[in-house]
Amino acid sequence: MLECQSNSCEEVKRLEAELSSLKSAFQRVEEMNRLLQAQLFGRKSEKRVSAPETSQLLLFPSPEVELPPPVDHTEEITYERKKPGRKKLPKDLPRIDIMYDIPEEDKVCECGCQKTRIGEETSEKIDYIPATLQILNIIRPKYACKGCEGVESSSPAVMIAPPPKSLVSKSNASVGLLAHVFTAKFADALPFYRLEKIFARQGIHISRSSMSNWAIKAAEKCTPLIAAMHDLMLEGPLIQCDETPLQVLKEPGREDTKKSYMWLFRGGPPDKPALIYCYHPTRAGKVAKDFLRQYKGYVQTDGYAGYDFLDGRKGVYHMACWAHARRKFFEASKAAKAASNDNSSSSYADVAIQKIALLYKVEKYIKKCQMDHEQGLQYRQENAKPVLDDLKKWLLDISALTPPKGLLGKAVHYTLKQWPRLCIYAQTSHVPPDNNLAENAIRPFVVGRKNWLFSGSPSGAKASAIFFSLIETAKANNIEPFAYLKYVFTVLPHVKTKSEYRKLLPSFADPGRIASCKDRVVQ
Repeated sequence: MLECQSNSCEEVKRLEAELSSLKSAFQRVEEMNRLLQAQLFGRKSEKRVSAPETSQLLLFPSPEVELPPPVDHTEEITYERKKPGRKKLPKDLPRIDIMYDIPEEDKVCECGCQKTRIGEETSEKIDYIPATLQILNIIRPKYACKGCEGVESSSPAVMIAPPPKSLVSKSNASVGLLAHVFTAKFADALPFYRLEKIFARQGIHISRSSMSNWAIKAAEKCTPLIAAMHDLMLEGPLIQCDETPLQVLKEPGREDTKKSYMWLFRGGPPDKPALIYCYHPTRAGKVAKDFLRQYKGYVQTDGYAGYDFLDGRKGVYHMACWAHARRKFFEASKAAKAASNDNSSSSYADVAIQKIALLYKVEKYIKKCQMDHEQGLQYRQENAKPVLDDLKKWLLDISALTPPKGLLGKAVHYTLKQWPRLCIYAQTSHVPPDNNLAENAIRPFVVGRKNWLFSGSPSGAKASAIFFSLIETAKANNIEPFAYLKYVFTVLPHVKTKSEYRKLLPSFADPGRIASCKDRVVQ
Protein backbone atom coordinates (compact mmCIF):
# COMPACT_ATOMS: atom_id res chain seq x y z
CA MET A 1 0.00 0.00 0.00
CA LEU A 2 2.76 2.41 0.99
CA GLU A 3 4.72 1.46 -2.14
CA CYS A 4 1.68 2.25 -4.29
CA GLN A 5 1.27 5.66 -2.67
CA SER A 6 4.98 6.38 -3.17
CA ASN A 7 4.72 5.51 -6.87
CA SER A 8 1.68 7.73 -7.22
CA CYS A 9 3.49 10.67 -5.59
CA GLU A 10 6.46 10.27 -7.91
CA GLU A 11 4.14 10.10 -10.93
CA VAL A 12 2.37 13.30 -9.79
CA LYS A 13 5.71 15.10 -9.37
CA ARG A 14 6.83 13.94 -12.80
CA LEU A 15 3.62 15.15 -14.40
CA GLU A 16 3.83 18.48 -12.57
CA ALA A 17 7.43 18.96 -13.78
CA GLU A 18 6.40 18.07 -17.32
CA LEU A 19 3.47 20.48 -17.11
CA SER A 20 5.74 23.25 -15.84
CA SER A 21 8.16 22.60 -18.70
CA LEU A 22 5.33 22.70 -21.25
CA LYS A 23 4.03 25.97 -19.77
CA SER A 24 7.49 27.53 -20.05
CA ALA A 25 7.81 26.35 -23.64
CA PHE A 26 4.35 27.69 -24.48
CA GLN A 27 5.20 31.05 -22.93
CA ARG A 28 8.39 31.27 -25.00
CA VAL A 29 6.51 30.46 -28.22
CA GLU A 30 3.82 32.98 -27.32
CA GLU A 31 6.47 35.61 -26.62
CA MET A 32 8.18 34.98 -29.96
CA ASN A 33 4.80 35.17 -31.71
CA ARG A 34 4.09 38.54 -30.08
CA LEU A 35 7.51 39.81 -31.12
CA LEU A 36 6.96 38.63 -34.70
CA GLN A 37 3.60 40.37 -34.89
CA ALA A 38 5.07 43.54 -33.40
CA GLN A 39 7.90 43.44 -35.97
CA LEU A 40 5.48 42.89 -38.85
CA PHE A 41 2.80 45.42 -37.90
CA GLY A 42 4.40 47.71 -35.29
CA ARG A 43 6.93 50.53 -35.41
CA LYS A 44 10.23 49.57 -37.02
CA SER A 45 12.28 52.32 -35.37
CA GLU A 46 14.14 51.57 -32.15
CA LYS A 47 13.86 55.19 -31.09
CA ARG A 48 12.16 55.50 -27.74
CA VAL A 49 8.79 57.26 -27.57
CA SER A 50 8.15 59.27 -24.45
CA ALA A 51 5.45 57.52 -22.45
CA PRO A 52 2.70 59.43 -20.66
CA GLU A 53 2.77 59.85 -16.90
CA THR A 54 1.81 56.68 -15.09
CA SER A 55 1.31 55.81 -11.48
CA GLN A 56 2.91 52.36 -11.87
CA LEU A 57 6.29 52.08 -10.20
CA LEU A 58 9.21 50.22 -11.75
CA LEU A 59 10.32 47.04 -10.04
CA PHE A 60 13.90 48.26 -10.24
CA PRO A 61 13.74 52.04 -10.55
CA SER A 62 16.48 53.60 -12.61
CA PRO A 63 18.36 56.26 -10.67
CA GLU A 64 18.50 59.64 -12.30
CA VAL A 65 22.12 60.40 -13.06
CA GLU A 66 22.97 64.06 -13.13
CA LEU A 67 25.85 64.59 -15.51
CA PRO A 68 28.46 67.00 -14.11
CA PRO A 69 29.67 69.93 -16.17
CA PRO A 70 32.46 69.26 -18.66
CA VAL A 71 36.08 69.49 -17.70
CA ASP A 72 37.78 72.87 -17.76
CA HIS A 73 38.70 74.81 -20.92
CA THR A 74 35.46 74.08 -22.78
CA GLU A 75 33.24 76.70 -24.31
CA GLU A 76 29.51 76.96 -24.15
CA ILE A 77 27.90 75.64 -27.32
CA THR A 78 25.13 77.73 -28.85
CA TYR A 79 23.19 77.19 -32.01
CA GLU A 80 20.44 78.87 -33.99
CA ARG A 81 17.18 77.05 -34.39
CA LYS A 82 16.57 76.13 -38.01
CA LYS A 83 13.74 78.10 -39.53
CA PRO A 84 11.13 76.11 -41.42
CA GLY A 85 10.88 76.70 -45.12
CA ARG A 86 12.36 75.80 -48.48
CA LYS A 87 16.14 75.47 -48.73
CA LYS A 88 18.02 77.86 -51.00
CA LEU A 89 18.93 76.49 -54.42
CA PRO A 90 22.65 75.99 -55.20
CA LYS A 91 24.34 79.09 -56.63
CA ASP A 92 26.59 77.10 -58.96
CA LEU A 93 23.71 75.75 -61.07
CA PRO A 94 23.20 77.54 -64.40
CA ARG A 95 20.31 79.99 -64.49
CA ILE A 96 18.16 81.01 -67.44
CA ASP A 97 16.08 84.19 -67.23
CA ILE A 98 12.50 83.94 -68.46
CA MET A 99 10.60 87.22 -68.64
CA TYR A 100 6.81 87.49 -68.18
CA ASP A 101 5.94 91.11 -69.00
CA ILE A 102 2.66 92.98 -69.37
CA PRO A 103 1.44 93.90 -72.89
CA GLU A 104 2.92 97.06 -74.46
CA GLU A 105 -0.44 98.86 -74.47
CA ASP A 106 -0.70 98.41 -70.70
CA LYS A 107 2.62 100.24 -70.24
CA VAL A 108 0.94 103.52 -71.17
CA CYS A 109 -1.08 105.24 -68.46
CA GLU A 110 -4.59 106.59 -69.14
CA CYS A 111 -3.12 110.08 -68.64
CA GLY A 112 -0.88 109.50 -71.66
CA CYS A 113 2.44 109.09 -69.81
CA GLN A 114 4.72 106.10 -70.30
CA LYS A 115 4.83 103.92 -67.18
CA THR A 116 8.24 103.56 -65.56
CA ARG A 117 9.63 100.22 -64.44
CA ILE A 118 10.09 100.53 -60.67
CA GLY A 119 11.14 97.01 -59.76
CA GLU A 120 10.44 93.36 -60.28
CA GLU A 121 9.49 90.17 -58.54
CA THR A 122 11.55 87.04 -59.04
CA SER A 123 11.00 83.38 -58.23
CA GLU A 124 13.00 80.26 -59.02
CA LYS A 125 11.88 76.89 -60.36
CA ILE A 126 14.02 73.79 -60.75
CA ASP A 127 14.15 72.47 -64.31
CA TYR A 128 15.36 69.03 -65.40
CA ILE A 129 17.12 68.19 -68.67
CA PRO A 130 17.16 64.40 -69.27
CA ALA A 131 20.56 62.73 -69.63
CA THR A 132 21.64 62.42 -73.24
CA LEU A 133 23.70 59.80 -75.01
CA GLN A 134 26.29 60.77 -77.59
CA ILE A 135 28.72 58.89 -79.82
CA LEU A 136 32.45 59.59 -79.52
CA ASN A 137 33.84 59.00 -83.01
CA ILE A 138 37.50 58.09 -82.45
CA ILE A 139 39.54 59.18 -85.50
CA ARG A 140 43.21 58.14 -85.95
CA PRO A 141 44.73 59.54 -89.18
CA LYS A 142 47.23 57.39 -91.08
CA TYR A 143 50.39 58.86 -92.62
CA ALA A 144 52.72 57.54 -95.35
CA CYS A 145 55.38 58.92 -97.66
CA LYS A 146 54.33 58.79 -101.30
CA GLY A 147 57.83 59.77 -102.47
CA CYS A 148 59.85 56.74 -101.40
CA GLU A 149 56.86 54.78 -100.11
CA GLY A 150 58.83 54.11 -96.90
CA VAL A 151 61.78 52.42 -98.63
CA GLU A 152 64.36 55.01 -97.52
CA SER A 153 62.98 55.37 -93.94
CA SER A 154 63.78 53.25 -90.87
CA SER A 155 60.33 53.97 -89.42
CA PRO A 156 57.21 52.05 -90.47
CA ALA A 157 55.87 52.85 -93.91
CA VAL A 158 52.47 53.73 -92.48
CA MET A 159 52.26 55.61 -89.17
CA ILE A 160 49.17 55.99 -86.97
CA ALA A 161 48.66 57.13 -83.40
CA PRO A 162 48.25 54.25 -80.93
CA PRO A 163 44.70 53.62 -79.73
CA PRO A 164 43.86 55.29 -76.43
CA LYS A 165 44.21 53.07 -73.38
CA SER A 166 40.86 51.74 -72.30
CA LEU A 167 39.71 50.38 -68.96
CA VAL A 168 37.61 47.68 -70.63
CA SER A 169 39.29 46.40 -73.78
CA LYS A 170 37.26 45.72 -76.93
CA SER A 171 34.31 47.65 -75.53
CA ASN A 172 32.34 50.49 -77.06
CA ALA A 173 31.64 52.04 -73.64
CA SER A 174 33.40 55.26 -72.67
CA VAL A 175 34.51 55.94 -69.08
CA GLY A 176 31.51 58.25 -68.71
CA LEU A 177 29.07 55.48 -69.64
CA LEU A 178 30.85 52.97 -67.38
CA ALA A 179 30.75 55.39 -64.46
CA HIS A 180 27.05 56.06 -65.03
CA VAL A 181 26.13 52.35 -65.27
CA PHE A 182 28.05 51.37 -62.13
CA THR A 183 26.78 54.36 -60.15
CA ALA A 184 23.21 53.52 -61.12
CA LYS A 185 23.67 49.85 -60.17
CA PHE A 186 25.72 50.10 -56.97
CA ALA A 187 24.82 53.56 -55.62
CA ASP A 188 21.18 53.85 -56.79
CA ALA A 189 20.29 50.11 -56.61
CA LEU A 190 19.08 49.87 -60.22
CA PRO A 191 19.42 46.33 -61.63
CA PHE A 192 20.97 45.95 -65.07
CA TYR A 193 17.66 44.86 -66.59
CA ARG A 194 16.07 48.18 -65.55
CA LEU A 195 19.03 50.10 -66.97
CA GLU A 196 18.56 48.16 -70.20
CA LYS A 197 14.96 49.45 -70.40
CA ILE A 198 16.04 53.02 -69.55
CA PHE A 199 18.59 53.01 -72.37
CA ALA A 200 15.96 51.56 -74.72
CA ARG A 201 13.70 54.55 -74.01
CA GLN A 202 16.61 56.75 -75.07
CA GLY A 203 16.87 54.93 -78.37
CA ILE A 204 19.89 52.67 -77.84
CA HIS A 205 20.18 48.97 -77.04
CA ILE A 206 22.69 48.01 -74.32
CA SER A 207 22.07 44.51 -73.06
CA ARG A 208 22.26 43.56 -69.41
CA SER A 209 24.83 40.86 -70.25
CA SER A 210 27.10 43.54 -71.78
CA MET A 211 26.83 45.70 -68.65
CA SER A 212 27.54 42.68 -66.47
CA ASN A 213 30.68 41.87 -68.48
CA TRP A 214 31.80 45.50 -68.23
CA ALA A 215 31.43 45.38 -64.46
CA ILE A 216 33.49 42.17 -64.11
CA LYS A 217 36.30 43.40 -66.38
CA ALA A 218 36.43 46.88 -64.84
CA ALA A 219 36.44 45.41 -61.32
CA GLU A 220 39.52 43.31 -62.19
CA LYS A 221 41.38 46.51 -63.12
CA CYS A 222 40.30 48.13 -59.83
CA THR A 223 41.62 45.28 -57.65
CA PRO A 224 44.93 47.09 -56.85
CA LEU A 225 42.88 49.99 -55.46
CA ILE A 226 41.24 47.64 -52.94
CA ALA A 227 44.68 46.36 -51.91
CA ALA A 228 45.81 49.97 -51.33
CA MET A 229 42.63 50.63 -49.36
CA HIS A 230 43.35 47.58 -47.21
CA ASP A 231 46.82 48.94 -46.40
CA LEU A 232 45.25 52.26 -45.42
CA MET A 233 42.70 50.52 -43.21
CA LEU A 234 45.43 48.69 -41.30
CA GLU A 235 46.88 52.08 -40.30
CA GLY A 236 43.72 53.21 -38.48
CA PRO A 237 42.98 52.87 -34.78
CA LEU A 238 39.66 51.04 -35.27
CA ILE A 239 38.14 48.50 -37.68
CA GLN A 240 34.44 47.69 -37.50
CA CYS A 241 33.10 44.45 -38.98
CA ASP A 242 29.71 43.19 -40.13
CA GLU A 243 28.29 40.70 -42.61
CA THR A 244 25.01 40.04 -44.40
CA PRO A 245 23.63 37.12 -46.46
CA LEU A 246 23.76 37.07 -50.26
CA GLN A 247 22.48 34.56 -52.79
CA VAL A 248 25.01 33.75 -55.52
CA LEU A 249 24.29 31.48 -58.47
CA LYS A 250 26.69 29.10 -60.22
CA GLU A 251 29.03 28.69 -57.27
CA PRO A 252 31.19 25.59 -57.82
CA GLY A 253 30.06 22.65 -55.71
CA ARG A 254 27.14 24.55 -54.13
CA GLU A 255 23.43 24.69 -54.76
CA ASP A 256 22.00 28.01 -55.94
CA THR A 257 19.78 28.16 -52.85
CA LYS A 258 22.74 28.12 -50.43
CA LYS A 259 23.55 31.36 -48.58
CA SER A 260 26.74 33.24 -49.31
CA TYR A 261 27.89 36.35 -47.46
CA MET A 262 29.03 39.88 -48.10
CA TRP A 263 31.46 41.00 -45.41
CA LEU A 264 32.13 44.63 -44.56
CA PHE A 265 35.18 46.15 -42.90
CA ARG A 266 35.22 49.86 -42.03
CA GLY A 267 38.35 51.56 -40.74
CA GLY A 268 41.29 53.76 -41.59
CA PRO A 269 42.25 57.11 -40.08
CA PRO A 270 39.20 58.91 -38.62
CA ASP A 271 39.45 61.72 -41.19
CA LYS A 272 40.13 59.30 -44.09
CA PRO A 273 37.67 56.41 -43.64
CA ALA A 274 37.85 53.37 -45.89
CA LEU A 275 35.19 50.69 -46.46
CA ILE A 276 35.96 47.30 -47.97
CA TYR A 277 33.30 44.77 -48.96
CA CYS A 278 34.38 41.14 -49.35
CA TYR A 279 32.35 38.38 -50.94
CA HIS A 280 32.77 34.87 -49.55
CA PRO A 281 30.70 31.68 -49.94
CA THR A 282 30.59 31.14 -46.16
CA ARG A 283 30.29 32.97 -42.86
CA ALA A 284 33.39 31.27 -41.46
CA GLY A 285 35.52 33.33 -39.10
CA LYS A 286 38.50 32.61 -41.38
CA VAL A 287 37.36 35.50 -43.61
CA ALA A 288 37.80 38.06 -40.83
CA LYS A 289 40.95 36.29 -39.59
CA ASP A 290 42.63 36.58 -43.00
CA PHE A 291 41.55 40.20 -43.46
CA LEU A 292 42.80 41.27 -40.00
CA ARG A 293 45.94 39.11 -40.05
CA GLN A 294 48.44 42.00 -39.72
CA TYR A 295 46.23 44.43 -37.82
CA LYS A 296 46.97 45.85 -34.36
CA GLY A 297 44.38 48.04 -32.66
CA TYR A 298 40.67 48.07 -31.81
CA VAL A 299 38.18 45.83 -33.60
CA GLN A 300 34.44 46.27 -33.04
CA THR A 301 31.97 43.51 -33.90
CA ASP A 302 28.62 42.07 -32.89
CA GLY A 303 28.38 38.90 -30.78
CA TYR A 304 28.85 36.44 -33.68
CA ALA A 305 31.15 33.60 -32.56
CA GLY A 306 33.19 33.86 -35.76
CA TYR A 307 34.96 36.89 -34.25
CA ASP A 308 35.95 35.13 -31.01
CA PHE A 309 39.48 34.52 -32.31
CA LEU A 310 40.15 38.23 -31.73
CA ASP A 311 40.07 37.77 -27.96
CA GLY A 312 43.32 35.82 -27.94
CA ARG A 313 45.18 37.91 -30.52
CA LYS A 314 48.07 39.98 -29.19
CA GLY A 315 47.80 43.73 -29.81
CA VAL A 316 44.08 43.57 -30.66
CA TYR A 317 41.30 44.92 -28.42
CA HIS A 318 38.03 43.19 -29.25
CA MET A 319 35.07 45.50 -28.63
CA ALA A 320 31.36 44.68 -28.63
CA CYS A 321 28.46 46.86 -29.73
CA TRP A 322 26.02 48.54 -27.34
CA ALA A 323 23.46 48.97 -30.12
CA HIS A 324 23.21 45.18 -30.47
CA ALA A 325 22.82 44.74 -26.72
CA ARG A 326 20.15 47.44 -26.59
CA ARG A 327 18.29 45.88 -29.55
CA LYS A 328 17.75 42.64 -27.65
CA PHE A 329 16.18 44.53 -24.74
CA PHE A 330 14.12 46.51 -27.24
CA GLU A 331 12.74 43.27 -28.70
CA ALA A 332 11.87 42.02 -25.21
CA SER A 333 10.14 45.32 -24.45
CA LYS A 334 8.25 45.17 -27.74
CA ALA A 335 6.95 41.69 -26.99
CA ALA A 336 5.97 42.68 -23.43
CA LYS A 337 4.02 45.71 -24.66
CA ALA A 338 2.28 43.58 -27.32
CA ALA A 339 1.21 41.18 -24.56
CA SER A 340 -0.26 43.94 -22.39
CA ASN A 341 -1.60 46.06 -25.30
CA ASP A 342 -0.27 49.05 -23.37
CA ASN A 343 2.65 50.99 -24.82
CA SER A 344 2.97 53.01 -21.62
CA SER A 345 3.60 50.00 -19.35
CA SER A 346 7.13 49.49 -18.05
CA SER A 347 9.11 46.26 -17.81
CA TYR A 348 12.57 45.02 -16.90
CA ALA A 349 13.58 45.54 -20.53
CA ASP A 350 12.53 49.21 -20.38
CA VAL A 351 14.70 49.71 -17.30
CA ALA A 352 17.70 48.28 -19.17
CA ILE A 353 16.99 50.56 -22.14
CA GLN A 354 16.83 53.58 -19.80
CA LYS A 355 20.17 52.68 -18.24
CA ILE A 356 21.82 52.21 -21.65
CA ALA A 357 20.38 55.59 -22.68
CA LEU A 358 22.47 57.17 -19.91
CA LEU A 359 25.62 55.90 -21.64
CA TYR A 360 24.55 57.60 -24.87
CA LYS A 361 23.73 60.74 -22.91
CA VAL A 362 27.40 60.88 -21.94
CA GLU A 363 28.45 60.47 -25.61
CA LYS A 364 26.03 63.16 -26.74
CA TYR A 365 27.46 65.60 -24.20
CA ILE A 366 31.05 64.88 -25.28
CA LYS A 367 30.11 65.54 -28.91
CA LYS A 368 28.12 68.66 -28.03
CA CYS A 369 31.04 70.18 -26.15
CA GLN A 370 33.55 69.15 -28.85
CA MET A 371 35.92 67.68 -26.28
CA ASP A 372 39.41 66.59 -27.32
CA HIS A 373 40.71 63.07 -26.66
CA GLU A 374 42.00 63.82 -23.18
CA GLN A 375 38.82 65.57 -22.06
CA GLY A 376 36.62 62.88 -23.64
CA LEU A 377 38.48 60.09 -21.84
CA GLN A 378 38.23 61.89 -18.50
CA TYR A 379 34.54 62.55 -18.98
CA ARG A 380 33.83 58.92 -19.92
CA GLN A 381 35.72 57.70 -16.87
CA GLU A 382 33.84 60.04 -14.55
CA ASN A 383 30.35 59.51 -15.98
CA ALA A 384 30.10 56.35 -18.07
CA LYS A 385 31.93 54.06 -15.65
CA PRO A 386 29.42 54.57 -12.75
CA VAL A 387 26.55 53.82 -15.15
CA LEU A 388 28.30 50.66 -16.34
CA ASP A 389 28.89 49.49 -12.77
CA ASP A 390 25.24 50.12 -11.85
CA LEU A 391 23.99 48.37 -14.99
CA LYS A 392 26.11 45.25 -14.41
CA LYS A 393 24.92 44.96 -10.80
CA TRP A 394 21.31 45.33 -11.96
CA LEU A 395 21.74 42.68 -14.67
CA LEU A 396 23.21 40.23 -12.17
CA ASP A 397 20.28 40.89 -9.81
CA ILE A 398 17.58 40.14 -12.38
CA SER A 399 19.41 37.27 -14.11
CA ALA A 400 18.25 34.93 -11.34
CA LEU A 401 14.64 36.18 -11.65
CA THR A 402 14.32 35.86 -15.44
CA PRO A 403 13.70 32.65 -17.44
CA PRO A 404 16.96 32.15 -19.39
CA LYS A 405 15.24 31.07 -22.62
CA GLY A 406 12.84 34.04 -22.79
CA LEU A 407 13.59 37.20 -24.76
CA LEU A 408 14.56 39.14 -21.65
CA GLY A 409 16.68 36.25 -20.35
CA LYS A 410 18.51 36.05 -23.68
CA ALA A 411 19.11 39.82 -23.63
CA VAL A 412 20.51 39.69 -20.10
CA HIS A 413 22.69 36.65 -20.90
CA TYR A 414 24.00 38.24 -24.12
CA THR A 415 24.91 41.50 -22.38
CA LEU A 416 26.67 39.80 -19.45
CA LYS A 417 28.55 37.46 -21.80
CA GLN A 418 29.73 40.43 -23.88
CA TRP A 419 30.39 42.62 -20.85
CA PRO A 420 34.24 42.78 -20.98
CA ARG A 421 34.03 43.75 -24.66
CA LEU A 422 31.25 46.26 -24.03
CA CYS A 423 33.28 48.15 -21.42
CA ILE A 424 36.45 48.63 -23.50
CA TYR A 425 35.16 51.80 -25.19
CA ALA A 426 34.98 53.61 -21.83
CA GLN A 427 38.74 53.15 -21.41
CA THR A 428 39.41 55.16 -24.58
CA SER A 429 38.35 58.44 -26.10
CA HIS A 430 38.48 57.82 -29.87
CA VAL A 431 36.27 54.76 -30.38
CA PRO A 432 32.43 54.78 -30.38
CA PRO A 433 30.28 52.60 -28.11
CA ASP A 434 28.53 50.89 -31.02
CA ASN A 435 29.03 49.41 -34.47
CA ASN A 436 26.45 51.67 -36.13
CA LEU A 437 28.84 53.11 -38.72
CA ALA A 438 29.43 49.62 -40.11
CA GLU A 439 25.72 48.78 -40.00
CA ASN A 440 24.91 52.01 -41.83
CA ALA A 441 27.56 51.22 -44.42
CA ILE A 442 26.17 47.76 -45.16
CA ARG A 443 22.63 49.13 -45.54
CA PRO A 444 23.14 50.36 -49.17
CA PHE A 445 24.10 46.82 -50.14
CA VAL A 446 20.97 45.45 -48.43
CA VAL A 447 18.81 47.96 -50.34
CA GLY A 448 20.41 46.87 -53.61
CA ARG A 449 19.96 43.20 -52.75
CA LYS A 450 16.21 43.76 -52.42
CA ASN A 451 16.19 44.99 -56.00
CA TRP A 452 18.44 42.56 -57.85
CA LEU A 453 17.82 39.63 -55.43
CA PHE A 454 21.00 37.67 -56.27
CA SER A 455 24.35 37.75 -58.04
CA GLY A 456 24.51 35.71 -61.23
CA SER A 457 27.99 34.31 -60.60
CA PRO A 458 30.86 34.44 -58.07
CA SER A 459 32.76 36.81 -60.37
CA GLY A 460 29.73 39.11 -60.40
CA ALA A 461 29.58 39.03 -56.59
CA LYS A 462 33.29 39.92 -56.40
CA ALA A 463 32.75 42.80 -58.83
CA SER A 464 29.86 44.06 -56.69
CA ALA A 465 32.11 43.99 -53.62
CA ILE A 466 34.78 46.07 -55.39
CA PHE A 467 32.38 48.73 -56.65
CA PHE A 468 30.56 48.98 -53.32
CA SER A 469 33.97 49.49 -51.70
CA LEU A 470 34.90 52.34 -54.05
CA ILE A 471 31.49 54.04 -54.04
CA GLU A 472 30.82 53.84 -50.30
CA THR A 473 34.36 54.99 -49.48
CA ALA A 474 33.87 57.95 -51.81
CA LYS A 475 30.59 58.81 -50.07
CA ALA A 476 32.25 58.50 -46.65
CA ASN A 477 34.85 61.04 -47.81
CA ASN A 478 32.16 63.43 -49.18
CA ILE A 479 32.98 62.73 -52.85
CA GLU A 480 30.23 62.34 -55.45
CA PRO A 481 30.38 58.70 -56.68
CA PHE A 482 29.86 59.28 -60.43
CA ALA A 483 32.57 61.95 -60.57
CA TYR A 484 34.96 59.73 -58.61
CA LEU A 485 34.42 56.66 -60.77
CA LYS A 486 34.86 58.63 -63.97
CA TYR A 487 38.08 60.11 -62.62
CA VAL A 488 39.40 56.70 -61.56
CA PHE A 489 38.49 55.05 -64.85
CA THR A 490 40.27 57.85 -66.73
CA VAL A 491 43.51 57.68 -64.75
CA LEU A 492 43.67 53.98 -63.85
CA PRO A 493 44.96 52.65 -67.24
CA HIS A 494 48.06 54.86 -66.84
CA VAL A 495 48.87 53.94 -63.22
CA LYS A 496 51.76 51.57 -62.55
CA THR A 497 53.22 51.99 -59.05
CA LYS A 498 51.80 51.20 -55.61
CA SER A 499 52.06 54.84 -54.52
CA GLU A 500 50.07 55.97 -57.57
CA TYR A 501 47.26 53.57 -56.70
CA ARG A 502 47.18 54.96 -53.17
CA LYS A 503 46.80 58.51 -54.52
CA LEU A 504 43.70 57.37 -56.45
CA LEU A 505 41.84 56.40 -53.26
CA PRO A 506 38.96 58.70 -52.25
CA SER A 507 40.90 59.58 -49.09
CA PHE A 508 43.77 61.12 -51.11
CA ALA A 509 42.30 61.95 -54.54
CA ASP A 510 42.45 65.59 -55.63
CA PRO A 511 38.90 67.06 -55.49
CA GLY A 512 39.82 69.60 -58.16
CA ARG A 513 40.87 66.92 -60.65
CA ILE A 514 37.75 64.89 -59.87
CA ALA A 515 35.51 67.90 -60.50
CA SER A 516 37.28 68.81 -63.76
CA CYS A 517 37.00 65.22 -65.01
CA LYS A 518 33.25 65.04 -64.34
CA ASP A 519 32.17 67.20 -67.29
CA ARG A 520 35.11 66.49 -69.59
CA VAL A 521 34.63 64.18 -72.58
CA VAL A 522 36.92 61.16 -72.17
CA GLN A 523 37.12 58.08 -74.42
